[in-house]
Amino acid sequence: MKTVIIGANHAGIAAANTLLDNYPEQKVVMIDRNSNLSYLGCGTALWVGRQIDSFENLFYTNREAFEAKGADIRMETTVKKIDFEGKKIFCESLDGATFEESYDKLILATGSLPIAPQIPGSDLEGISFLKLFQDGQEVDRQISDPAVKNVAVIGAGYIGVEIAEAAKRRGKEVRLFDVASTSLASYYDPWFSKDMDENLKKNGVETHYGERATAYKGSKHVEAVVTDKGEYPADLVINAIGFIPNTGLGKEHLECFGNGAYRVDSHQKTSDPDVYAVGDCATIYSNALRAETYIALATNAVRSGIVAGHNVGGTELESIGVQGSNGISIFGYNMVSTGLSVNMAEKNGLKVEYTDFEDLQRPGFMKHNAKVKIRIVYEKESRRVVGAQMASEEDISMGIHMFSLAIEEGVTIDKLKLLDIFFLPHFNQPYNYITMAALGAK
Repeated sequence: MKTVIIGANHAGIAAANTLLDNYPEQKVVMIDRNSNLSYLGCGTALWVGRQIDSFENLFYTNREAFEAKGADIRMETTVKKIDFEGKKIFCESLDGATFEESYDKLILATGSLPIAPQIPGSDLEGISFLKLFQDGQEVDRQISDPAVKNVAVIGAGYIGVEIAEAAKRRGKEVRLFDVASTSLASYYDPWFSKDMDENLKKNGVETHYGERATAYKGSKHVEAVVTDKGEYPADLVINAIGFIPNTGLGKEHLECFGNGAYRVDSHQKTSDPDVYAVGDCATIYSNALRAETYIALATNAVRSGIVAGHNVGGTELESIGVQGSNGISIFGYNMVSTGLSVNMAEKNGLKVEYTDFEDLQRPGFMKHNAKVKIRIVYEKESRRVVGAQMASEEDISMGIHMFSLAIEEGVTIDKLKLLDIFFLPHFNQPYNYITMAALGAK
């Protein structure tokens, strides 16, 4: 059995490892247009902001590791076309040489592409994106230039907020723009996101919300960002608006979701029984929505790759769905969420209620302490938990995993009210904030 995997980052790597480690009869071919694989892009801002000493450890595996397992690796190779009927892949290597690759099963792990706004001046030098390792290196090179004093970040999602922090840590004047009224609007309700906005401003990031970039100005290199509300100096622009599924190779043949992602079943199989899709190019099942959706996260990519690998290898394995769990830490302030915010639940047609609570992490007599805030979102009629958000200067991240499991299992808000949560002053309070938030539900 010959399986070809197109795309060698998180999803493709997980699928390849699953096949190579468990199914010795499999011949695995990996094709990727990049020169490297396994780059942890979530660490780019940490490197640019010099919160870590080196970028080398942002790669968690390499070509040699897969070749040692018997895989055939084709890096710096572009797939030009796929003949799905004849099961042939037409490729071109970096030197211009062309070749064909046949397959029995095909796994598409082509990921996503950054959204590139087509506005006047978008072809100027000094306008960057953050996706590939090379993108991160280019942004770091420009930020290291003393002539770059003003940095404009377009998009206040996770990547935008993180790179704004990184640029500020490098001593730049940073302006952060978004059309939404707060940062992180896709993940958090304003009760949380406004705290992050204050955190950014307190640390010197100038925020511009409800403001849309309409043009870039400059002769050859960018010099300013123009929005619907003003004009601002910019020696470097970093676009972090978001991503779209990279599905150009198969969109004419395979069934696609509304945003263009390949539609897959619980085995990661597409509408073609010999083709699987994993990671950011594919749909995923949301346990909060109880529906098919699109959530581009590295953790989801890994899980989908494992599921596809086993199914291609001959072991039936179903995805259990996801909650879209995520987190962020900016200037020491930590926020985590899973499932749906109130805003996103209502946008998706769910009628929800929510319960909030805010308190100290530990009893007041403890010297090391910090405030914690929590919101639990639950469906009005069924009372099942569909989302949770937490924030603190403490590391409260592990708590969100419990809510992720609660959403997956359809646990109600009432079930949480008397949940057995231990107490010890070193860790928490006798009236734990999770318990108190649940008890406060209507």
